[in-house]
Formats: sequence, C-alpha cells, structure tokens
Amino acid sequence: MTTLENVRQDGRLVPIIARMFFPLPRTATAPFCPSEVKGSVAVPQELPFFKKLMRYAGPGLLVSVGYMDPGNWATDIEAGSRFGYGLLFVVLLASLAAMLLQTLCVRLGLVTQKDLARACRQHYPPLVNRLLWLGAELAIVACDLAEVLGSALALHLLFGVSIPVGIAITAFDTLLVLGLQGAGFRRVEAIVLGLVGTIAACFIVELAMAPPNWFGVAMGFAPSLERLHQPGALYLAIGIVGATVMPHNLYLHSSIVQTRLVADTDAARREAVRFCTLDAVVSLSLALLVNAAIMVLAASAFHATGHREVAEIDDAYRLLEPIVGSAFAATLFGIALLASGQSSTFTGTIAGQIIMEGFLDLKIPCWQRRLITRLLALGPAFLGVWWFGDGGVGKMLVLSQVVLSFQLPFAMWPLIRFTSRRDMMGDFANGPVLKLLAWGLFGVISAANVWLVASVLSGG
Repeated sequence: MTTLENVRQDGRLVPIIARMFFPLPRTATAPFCPSEVKGSVAVPQELPFFKKLMRYAGPGLLVSVGYMDPGNWATDIEAGSRFGYGLLFVVLLASLAAMLLQTLCVRLGLVTQKDLARACRQHYPPLVNRLLWLGAELAIVACDLAEVLGSALALHLLFGVSIPVGIAITAFDTLLVLGLQGAGFRRVEAIVLGLVGTIAACFIVELAMAPPNWFGVAMGFAPSLERLHQPGALYLAIGIVGATVMPHNLYLHSSIVQTRLVADTDAARREAVRFCTLDAVVSLSLALLVNAAIMVLAASAFHATGHREVAEIDDAYRLLEPIVGSAFAATLFGIALLASGQSSTFTGTIAGQIIMEGFLDLKIPCWQRRLITRLLALGPAFLGVWWFGDGGVGKMLVLSQVVLSFQLPFAMWPLIRFTSRRDMMGDFANGPVLKLLAWGLFGVISAANVWLVASVLSGG
C-alpha cells in the first residue's frame, strides 16, 4: 500500500501541499489521465480528407469550453449593456490571440510529444517548476470557482434554490466524473459537443427573439481606439481579454492533441499539426460566436432599450422576460448558463490531471482530483456569498478572472520559449514572424493584465 512517506518524485518527496489531502496512489483512470489516453485515437492514413478531419476534431472543442465559461458572461453582458455593439472588436481580437496561442500548443504537443507542464519539469530547475505548478493549480481553482458560481446561479435562476444551496449542489458533479471512468476520450468530446451545442442553440433562439441591428453588429467588429476612450471602456476591454484567454487551456491543449496516434515522421506530424490547427481555429471561432452572441444579446435587449447599467448575470436574466416579452428567453438564458458551467467540469478535471502529472509526475484517481479542486473552490464561493450576499456573485466572478489574468503570462512565457527552440521543435520551430507576433502578444497581454490587476486592487 502506498504511504505518504514513500511516494517520491525523481528522488524527492511530493510537496507537502499535495500530500495534505489524501493518500496518493500513482494511478488514474481514463479518460482524464494524459498518459492513459495518449495515442488512443487512431487516424489511419488511408482515410479520405473529411473522415480524417473528423478523427482529428475534438481537442479544440474541449479547449473552446474555457472561452465561453461563466467567467466570460459578466464582462460580455456589462460591455453589451453599457456600450452596445462597440466592444465586439475586442472579443474578436481576444479570440484571434487565443487562436495563436492554442496553435503553439498544438505544435508543442504533436512535435515533442510532451505537454507544456511536462516540458517545464524537464527544462526548468525544481524551484521554478514548483512555482509554476502552484500558479497553474491556482488558475485551475480560480476557473473552477467561476464554474461553481455560474452553475449555482443557473440553479438559482431556473429552480429558485438559494445561491448557497446551489453551490452545495455543484459539489456533486464529481458523480459525473465517476460515471465516465473507463470511458474513451471520444466519449468526453461527444458530451462536451452536446453541451456546447446547447449553449449555441439557446443563443440562436434568443437572438431571434430579440433581433439586433445587424449593421451595428458589423460596425462593432471594426477595431476602433476611439471607442476605448469612453469612460470604463478600456477597463471592460481588458476584462474581456482576461476572461477569454485562459492559462490552463495552454496546458490542456498541448496534452490532449496527443490522444491522436501520429506516425513518427515529419510528414505525419506536419499533417497532424495542420488538422489539429484547423480543429482549434474552428472550435475557437464557435467560442467567438458565443461570446459575441452574449454581448449582442445584451446590446439589443438592454442597451437599445435604455437599460445601460446591467452588469450582473442575474439582472440580465430577470430583465430578459419583460423586455423580450417571453419567459422562454429567460429560461433559455439559464439553461445556457448551466450548460456552460457543467461543460467546464470535464475540461477542468482533465487540465488538473495534466498539470499534476506533468509538473509532479504524479497520478491520482480522477474523482479525487476533481473532488480536491471543487472543495478548494467551494470555500471561497461560500465565503464570498456569506460576505457579499447573493449580489456578490458578479464580484467573485470578476475576481476569478483577475486571478486567471495574473497567471496567464507565466504560462505564455515557457510556451513561446519552447516552441521557438530548434533543438526541441526542429523544422517546426517558430519562424521570425510567428515569434514577433507571439512575443508582441505576450507584451500586450502582460501589460494589460498588470493594469487590470492594479486597477482592481486599487478599487479603480
């Protein structure tokens, strides 16, 4: 039987932080354990183009969930109600930035056959590695906090349960993870596809019930620095970027692309990179449309009708019925919010397994990983509701996005460095143009996130 004293990693004891909670057997259960599902989806070379594309499709969809989770809703709703369609271009630019970063993750995972966390463990000294691990775990908990709050709020809006009761109910989503033990990775991808499809369908119907000014929507996608000069616009724009680009997705994507079995040749790797990049771009385009739909709905339902101070998700839910004239619109809104929170349950669990296995070379049963992450998120959720009341959900959602924003540069730096190293990537290393774009993006996001964190801490 494994004991705390004899569980070691590379001759060193596993950090005491990880050992506080439970015995740590070195086992995990597919489909959440990276090493168990690696190469589990075969892609025969003789398949025609479309069938081969369908075999590669899936990892990008799981990543896209993080770009439409409840943490994005608050910023999109406030931006739409206050500025109409004016900040849609920020959603577009943030999504393009995400596509660039996720493309780098695809290249790292498929070419080196290592995820970002494992690459960090192999190339950085132990102290740096442990600090990066702690930061990544903090990002996972912050993301899970948004899932807890979003799901609890959805249960409150749909069924009338109190926010604390809704938070408690979310603890039982571990049963969803237990139900998938032993299932294949494609099963998880299919479930997430169903949930993402539910979110998209809900907003398509809602936009049909509250039709926007499509010319105004088109103009909103045109970049304009002038719009950012409006009071509060720059703050919201940075919040949108911080809520869109998720640090844990960089670890997640670089691992789950390895579920596709790729031959050990440059030609096969090049084909896999091309297909997985297409999968990522299409999936993140869907996330872009969902985020844009949230902002467009807020603009057409609230901004255009004079309700320009709607900043909370629950306020948006309650106002939809009297403005649109149908209770069905509000119900669809709540269903989409619940689907958003639950779809993130699966990706959060997988990302947690990847980070733990990559940084620590440690495997634990997936339900334990899920339970620990959820328990760490439940504490702040209950404390925040007790301190701020039910109206504090929006404040805590924003706080979770600030934490994610602060962590993002620490995941971007090694990703760009590794994918630019020819000794690791060979002919797949980043070229001069890609390096310039990636480092420029790093500089912009880092500066924006520092400004956002400083503004929040100063009460600005």
